[in-house]
Amino acid sequence: MRSVSDLTINSFLPLARMQEVGASANAAYLSATPFPHVVLDDFFDPEIVDGILAEFPDPNAIRWQRFDNAKEIKLASASDASFGPLTRLFLYHLNSITFLEFLSQVTGVENLIPDPRFDGGGLHQIVRGGKLGIHADFNKHAAFGLDRRLNLLLYLNKNWREEYGGHLQLWDRSMTRCEAKISPFFNRMMIFGTTDFTFHGHPDALQCPEGITRKSLALYYFTNGRPAAEVSGDHSTIFRARGPGDLQPSMAQRVRQIASDLLPPIIARRFRRNRNP
Repeated sequence: MRSVSDLTINSFLPLARMQEVGASANAAYLSATPFPHVVLDDFFDPEIVDGILAEFPDPNAIRWQRFDNAKEIKLASASDASFGPLTRLFLYHLNSITFLEFLSQVTGVENLIPDPRFDGGGLHQIVRGGKLGIHADFNKHAAFGLDRRLNLLLYLNKNWREEYGGHLQLWDRSMTRCEAKISPFFNRMMIFGTTDFTFHGHPDALQCPEGITRKSLALYYFTNGRPAAEVSGDHSTIFRARGPGDLQPSMAQRVRQIASDLLPPIIARRFRRNRNP
């Protein structure tokens, strides 16, 4: 791996391919079902993505934000301090005007604004048994009041096997069927629009072996205003059940909730810290 001092903007952003793909991908993005999206494989320099994977923190290496409930079982970190040096530089490039203009070419969404706080984004990691229920994303930035318009996911999973699961599922607006599944393969970038009706997630528990996790980078992009037809009001994340029994807590989750309700706060916090993610 080259030293950071030897890297240029072209190391982080494939400028020639961005110019080639930007306009041509727009038709595919707009015509995709069940909502606009595009998948671009091997888009970034594999040496850079390898370096990001090499410094990606293990489940117990940093203070992850831990979710363990009926809707989601995952780890996340939006803290700059948790990003390795290469990851930090890469994410900053994905928030640059050069990359924002590329995203506008692909999606048709103009005047995009990045999120330097990475709220809800940054590093995502799912361990065996983890999941993320089908949902529509929060649509306003909590601190800036901007409208959330685009999601970008970059998967970091080498030698990922289909039987591990973890496919990103895209569901139709009426939540009657899954219309697309995207495997989280290494160096695969997924870009999609986000509205009140873009239901997505990876709702089935991961079946990967112990020690293997589903890793990704997530960035969200905003505008000041948006088409009124895309939203029904300001809201946080909206989860949707796929059918009876979906989004129900496991027995272990029920026990932990009861313990949290009954135990003194100091003991409950220690209980949560000591459990596995």
